[in-house]
Amino acid sequence: MAMSGGKDDGEPMGEMNTTPLIDVMLVLLIMFIITIPVATHAVNIDLPPPNPNPPPPDLIKPTKNKVVITQDNQILWNGTPQQPDELVRNLIATTKMKPEPELQFQPDAQAGYNLTAHVLNDIKGSGVTKFGFVGNEQFASFGKAANAPKAQ
Repeated sequence: MAMSGGKDDGEPMGEMNTTPLIDVMLVLLIMFIITIPVATHAVNIDLPPPNPNPPPPDLIKPTKNKVVITQDNQILWNGTPQQPDELVRNLIATTKMKPEPELQFQPDAQAGYNLTAHVLNDIKGSGVTKFGFVGNEQFASFGKAANAPKAQ
């Protein structure tokens, strides 16, 4: 039985055997695909570890500031519209208060990613140490069909 169209007369084939070449190229392709880093866009924020012995809630009446990013890409500081430079000034001013007020961050589900990322960078750069995300329950069904069953 002859292979690749050659003759069955015992003579060596004149064509190059490309099967090993293709095998090596496929292995190299797979190696390159595996070694490509995953593209992620993240803002790294160091959140404090949970306190194992929190004080009783009735003894604490902390001051809280809330930064909201609205659907129309407006920055609100405790309900008041702010420009990014005003926000940075307010953030820096709160870091100098004793005790430092808690900063709550709540982006709207339809808020722009770019503005949200810039505000998070401003918060991180200002040196705020008491920081938390609020309103994350609005993202519980992100990317899911409206009639999809909820996880229990």
